[in-house]
Amino acid sequence: MEERNTASEHAGHAGCFFCGTAMPVLERLWSDATQNHFRNSRIEFLKGLRSLLDDRIARLSRDERKGTSVPVE
Repeated sequence: MEERNTASEHAGHAGCFFCGTAMPVLERLWSDATQNHFRNSRIEFLKGLRSLLDDRIARLSRDERKGTSVPVE
């Protein structure tokens, strides 16, 4: 069984009410299945962002054709 996060793990976000107070309370109320679902959804969201970035990098990295071609008779 995966160990649940504690309030001390969220201490790095001391100024954030959600990270410092709300998340630790919610995590104690959630079942393991619910916690796994939200963890997996965060992973999938980040994979989606990575895919968008990879596509953008690929478009910017393509060699653009310079100049124009002129047919010669």
